[in-house]
Order: sequence, then structure tokens, then C-alpha cells
Amino acid sequence: MNLFEIGILDFIQNNLRCAFLDWFMPIVTVLGDGGIFWILFTLALLIIPRTRKLGLACAVSLLIDLALCNGLLKNLIARTRPFDVNPDIVLLVPKPGDYSFPSGHAAASFTVVGALAANKSKLWIPACVLSVVIALSRLYLYVHYPTDVLGGAACGLLFGFIGAYVTEKILHKIRERAGKGRGKDK
Repeated sequence: MNLFEIGILDFIQNNLRCAFLDWFMPIVTVLGDGGIFWILFTLALLIIPRTRKLGLACAVSLLIDLALCNGLLKNLIARTRPFDVNPDIVLLVPKPGDYSFPSGHAAASFTVVGALAANKSKLWIPACVLSVVIALSRLYLYVHYPTDVLGGAACGLLFGFIGAYVTEKILHKIRERAGKGRGKDK
């Protein structure tokens, strides 16, 4: 599998590399570093009263992603990075220090897409477009295999839907308790 995937990455290097993408892709990939863009996006949702529930779903989803993707799966699978297999490649970004599978950039990005989609927010569409570009940047930059990115996206969507479900259950319990509390005051 690695040789096939290295072939895909080499194809990208040999056929898509250009000055514009060499400039653009490192900038795009920074948006996914540590999930920073998605964390800031989530904080913005939490600040705005009418999107607070959506922000909470994104926050819960990102916490699930952090624990399961970066905390568990990466270390459990411990897959080496493609630039370690092909050391001749010249990287445009600093070498990531963690393992390759699943892509944390793709997972965090698609976690938010999943949470937004589960809550029927139209924001999932632009979030998905940005997530795809961030995921593709990881291939262009030769820091992830295609299956790392696909695995990260799949995990992210799953974590997003789970996070949205958990958030809804928590909010339901809070509303239920608040309703019981009001009934006792009468």
C-alpha cells in the first residue's frame, strides 16, 4: 500500500507543483495546525448567542477528536510519514513530529463539518470546502499519505456527528432539569 500511495504523492509532486501552490499550500495547512482555525471558529460560534448551541456541538466534537484521533489512534497505529519513506523529497513545511495516521488536520477539519452538518447548519458547506483544501494541502506537502487524509476525514465526520449527538443529549438533560426545577417553585 505504501508504494502505491507514495506513487500518488510523487505524481502530485511531478505534475502539480508550481510556484503559486508552493506558496499557497503551506499557508492553507497552517489553518489546520493544532486545529487553530477550527478552535477560533468554534469560539466565534460560542460568543454569538444564536449560534451558541452550534458552537457547543463543535467544541464537544473537537474534544472527542483530540482524545481519539491525536491521543489514541495516532499513537496506537504509529504510521511513519511519507517523507521518512522518501527522504529525497524537499519539504516546504517543517517536519511534523507525530505519526501520520490519521491526519489530524483532516480529522479536526471534518469534525467541525460533521458537527455543522448534524445540526443542519448551512455553514457546513464552506467549512467542507476549506476542509478539503486543508486535507489536499497535506498531500501536496508530502506529510501524509492519501489514506491518512481519508481516514482523518472519516474519523472527523464520525466525531462531529457523535459530538453533536452528545451535545444534544446534554442540552436535553439540562432543559429537563430546568423544567423540573420550575415545577417545584409553584
